[in-house]
Amino acid sequence: MKILVAGSTGLVGKALVAALVKDGHSVCRLVRPETNVRDDAGGFNVAWNPETGELGGAAVGADAVVNLAGASIAEGRWTEKRKAELRSSRVDVTRALIEALGKMNVKPTVLISASAIGYYGNRGDEILSEESASGDGFLAEIAKEWEAEALKAEAWRTRVVLARFGIILAREGGALQKMVTPFKLGLGGRLGSGKQWMSWIALEDVVGILKLCLERTPIQGAVNFAPVSGALNVVSPQPVTNAEFTKELARALHRPAIFPAPVFGLRLALGREMADALLLASQRVVPKKLDQIGYAFQYSKLMSALATIVSED
Repeated sequence: MKILVAGSTGLVGKALVAALVKDGHSVCRLVRPETNVRDDAGGFNVAWNPETGELGGAAVGADAVVNLAGASIAEGRWTEKRKAELRSSRVDVTRALIEALGKMNVKPTVLISASAIGYYGNRGDEILSEESASGDGFLAEIAKEWEAEALKAEAWRTRVVLARFGIILAREGGALQKMVTPFKLGLGGRLGSGKQWMSWIALEDVVGILKLCLERTPIQGAVNFAPVSGALNVVSPQPVTNAEFTKELARALHRPAIFPAPVFGLRLALGREMADALLLASQRVVPKKLDQIGYAFQYSKLMSALATIVSED
């Protein structure tokens, strides 16, 4: 397949491009003018300017598109300027990409567009599947707008998958890297009450799920024989509370977890809105669709995932 990947320099993008190239696919990394991508990153570069909508001619004839573009929600406090940047990097960039693809004579057959479980908002102990309603708050509003732009590709009869990512655990970086630091210093502990649910997923499974979504035919023995489409919760089947996550991370690192971070301290450090949305919100999300099609997780249990990811070299 010829596959276009936007956001190829991010945590998921790098891993996905490498996996697709290894599988023999032709991968086009959509690269903005100011982005420098090494030649050994796999695949090849295609010029992409979201501000002008210009998409290089080498993108023509693509079978599939994976849109992973979006600035990190955890980098920097959520000032009004930063919030505008977070929204634009998702909503506006996706809109520009869909408009550019729409000008092609031959449209891609599938579009996988990133989203996030922030779509559900803060929902306490409620079990959330793809059928659950959206929630409230900044992240939920962004996710709804983000997904709405991607779904416009359905007008061309392109199959659209909205990949709602949970907390991605990886050795290479991301959220876990920031979580590990205080534990290694002996200062780790639960966040707030620790009762909030965390829906996580190992990077290896993220790549496996995205590859599955690109397939034209379903996996053997699947209950649902239709290719994946619509919203898809990209999370492990076993969400945990923050207290449970803290306990398992401390065990994997052989460190104590005796210094809980109080709510007021988190809000003071990050600002109330950011702290509440990223660290204190509760989202008990389950991968209902992945269960239906029989996806076999490499890491379904947190203990085994953390033991592998944070193990000392």
